[in-house]
Amino acid sequence: MTAPPIAPPPAETAEPPVPPVPPAPTLDRAGLLQAMDAAASAYAAGQDSAGSLTGRRFVVREAFGCAGASPPPVEAAPGNGLAAWSWGPRRESLRLTLAPGDWTDSPLLAGSADSWEAAEGFWISRPWLRADGCPGVEGDPLASGPVVAPSPQSVGLAAVFEEDGSRLGRRNGRAYEFTVRGESDQAPAAPAGGYRLVLEGRLAAFADGRALRCRAASANQRPVCIGAVQLDRVAFETADGKTLSEWRVGG
Repeated sequence: MTAPPIAPPPAETAEPPVPPVPPAPTLDRAGLLQAMDAAASAYAAGQDSAGSLTGRRFVVREAFGCAGASPPPVEAAPGNGLAAWSWGPRRESLRLTLAPGDWTDSPLLAGSADSWEAAEGFWISRPWLRADGCPGVEGDPLASGPVVAPSPQSVGLAAVFEEDGSRLGRRNGRAYEFTVRGESDQAPAAPAGGYRLVLEGRLAAFADGRALRCRAASANQRPVCIGAVQLDRVAFETADGKTLSEWRVGG
């Protein structure tokens, strides 16, 4: 009696390859401000903001000096987290400055993370303007008077530093500075379109795991929203994108 043939082992089914997940797109000024608006709305409604931006990369450009020069900075004055330019001695040069604010003990960051040793703050001015350039509105259509006070700052980025972490990138009260000089013996001209501040890095996380935090003194005030970040690069640019000076972590 002939034994029945041995059945071949079942063919192994190859697992389909898992397609790679593309990285999330880098947030620009418009994308980051849109996320800040959503976080402010959720906070005002007493809700948790949807999703998390922790780990997302960002490159934000901030136009400054659009209305002309600011008074020369006072060396002993604390940083306000806003970039500006001023004339140098005898108007022979232009001085670009940005002094981060010391937000380490700010109520906005209170209880944010036990491991943070310091936080240096940068405001994103005119958060209603999503474009990178200077505002195009001129004049005072509401006839509100000769001097119109600017709106309070309501959107910012806090560069956070861990305890016992690297000191690279920390300013410790020192401003970012760059001097623009003219060619040959000519003094530099005032920029027609201001300058650009570039902030580049990755969003970090507060204690609740989210990258954005909002707070308000009352229900009738716009919430102030802050993003926790790890900065990789700070730069000054001309209005047409030419890099004048940059600071990189480790550079």
